[in-house]
Amino acid sequence: MFDEKVHVLDHPLLQHKLSILRDKNTGVKEFREIVSEVAALECYEATRDLPLEDVEIETPMTKGKFKSIAGKKLAIVPILRAGLGMVDGILNLIPSAKVGHIGLYRDPDTHVPVEYYCKMPSDIAEREVIVLDPMLATGGSAVAAIQFMKNYGCQHIKLMNILAVPEGIQAVREAHPDVEIYVAAVDPGLNDHAYIVPGLGDAGDRIFGTK
Repeated sequence: MFDEKVHVLDHPLLQHKLSILRDKNTGVKEFREIVSEVAALECYEATRDLPLEDVEIETPMTKGKFKSIAGKKLAIVPILRAGLGMVDGILNLIPSAKVGHIGLYRDPDTHVPVEYYCKMPSDIAEREVIVLDPMLATGGSAVAAIQFMKNYGCQHIKLMNILAVPEGIQAVREAHPDVEIYVAAVDPGLNDHAYIVPGLGDAGDRIFGTK
């Protein structure tokens, strides 16, 4: 259905945790924790191709050459506000990752993303970048965010979502064919308000307990 740059991660742990997120009775605390856990699990796959180099380390037994992540490392860029819920799970795995922020909101009438905030690490162009947003619906926000990163000079960009629909994936693939997408599940489509169905509701509201 999708090309090799779209990775639908069907690990049993991911699918189990995703079902908890979908449940309308899952409370704010548990929802927030599970979003963080899902992001961490996805991060394993999204960082599989980080470059390695040999480093010399002395173990309690002897010296040897072992593997370490090479050069400039990772930057994660959540799309505000829902993307913030995915940050801690990744930082728990990669504490040295730097964090940028892109603030976008979707115009309720046109569904077009509008930028209201953008702040990046000074060396962002030299880093592997993963853009974070729980939901890939129309794709407008993701397309805009990725373009912002390219405007900063970033050349290695990935997109990580929890849920997506085919039209959102297609929008990103058409606008940014070089960007790989990592997602835990692909739902059938969108409703009249451009929400993913069956989905899990508004991810930002459920992470932060707002309505």
